[in-house]
Amino acid sequence: MTTSAKKKYYAAQASDVVRTGSKLVEIRGIEIGIYYVNGAYYAWRNACPHAAAPVCKGKVCGTKLPSDVYQYEFGKDKEVLRCPWHGWEFDLLTGKHLSDEQVKLRGYEVQVEGEEIYVLLTE
Repeated sequence: MTTSAKKKYYAAQASDVVRTGSKLVEIRGIEIGIYYVNGAYYAWRNACPHAAAPVCKGKVCGTKLPSDVYQYEFGKDKEVLRCPWHGWEFDLLTGKHLSDEQVKLRGYEVQVEGEEIYVLLTE
């Protein structure tokens, strides 16, 4: 069994991502959304698993949490990515769909070196 090596690619300046909350970049022909959430960086492929929509062009928001009947509790503020085509919601910390955890965004490992953000891709 062969293991594929990962190569590090420059993605963005940390201050740019912190200032805006996210940045869409292209690395090796792949569009990747870089997100800054709760002090950490996350990288997700810009393709919704539902219909290949440009999910990273969707709104970063919160969502209604499970609660009792007639009680509507809002939570996960700025931790949810909502697909612009069909409204599917994904947790930006895990990439998982909020109601079906078997559906997930394609994620990439992120490394921060000083002010530079790198994404690791399998060769």
